Amino acid sequence: MSGFFLFAASFLATGVEMVEALTIILATGLTRGWRSTFLGAGLAAAALAVIVAALGFTLTTVVPIDLLRLVVGGFLLIFGLQWLRKAVLRYGGLKAFHDEDQIFAREVAALRSDRPVRAEIDWTAFVVSFKGVLLEGLEAAFIVITFGSAARDARVGGLAGVGLAAVAAAAALGIVILAGLLVHRPLSRVPENTMKYAVGLMLTSFGTFWAGEGVGIRWPLEDATILLLLAAYAAASWLMVAALRRGRSAERLAGEIA
Repeated sequence: MSGFFLFAASFLATGVEMVEALTIILATGLTRGWRSTFLGAGLAAAALAVIVAALGFTLTTVVPIDLLRLVVGGFLLIFGLQWLRKAVLRYGGLKAFHDEDQIFAREVAALRSDRPVRAEIDWTAFVVSFKGVLLEGLEAAFIVITFGSAARDARVGGLAGVGLAAVAAAAALGIVILAGLLVHRPLSRVPENTMKYAVGLMLTSFGTFWAGEGVGIRWPLEDATILLLLAAYAAASWLMVAALRRGRSAERLAGEIA
């Protein structure tokens, strides 16, 4: 069971971050040229590989498992609650939904306003693509490595832990790259807001589960507890959404009466 959740959370988290990175790369490449864009993105990918290798080795071989689960659980709670808070605000009507088409248009406008200078390397394209891929990739890599390290026993088939999480991340990356090559435009039809909400629920549930194990809690249902935590956080978040929507409706009604 935990193996399935490990794969799904790693796949969704990586997919969300890579969709955002793809938007930046497309906007930069179409506006400023592909050579410097790919150079920046490739260097960022190489830097990510080094960081992932070093961090993954440290977490899986040096840190005791209980301490690792406590630390990882705390970080995942921070990440997950942030994603959940944004999802609740979006579905409650207090925050705009994430729109890749709008982000793409803003990126293109900003890049076109800075006319490229004829040079061997367009440093604007290089820096924008490097920063975009590195920042989005770091968040995905952190989630994948910490998930895989803390869930060393989570298994699907012959894969477990970091290996399973890495395969899920690679699958998501491959799908996003293939889609980008085929459509040459932002993946605006991808239900990114729903994916972020689902990832937020998973991160928060796993974070609670592992942080509890890290401080010595032995969950009576073991891995099945994750399902209960997931259901509890989903119910709580939708109660918050309903409350926010009622508040918005009351505000609109009061404005119309006034």
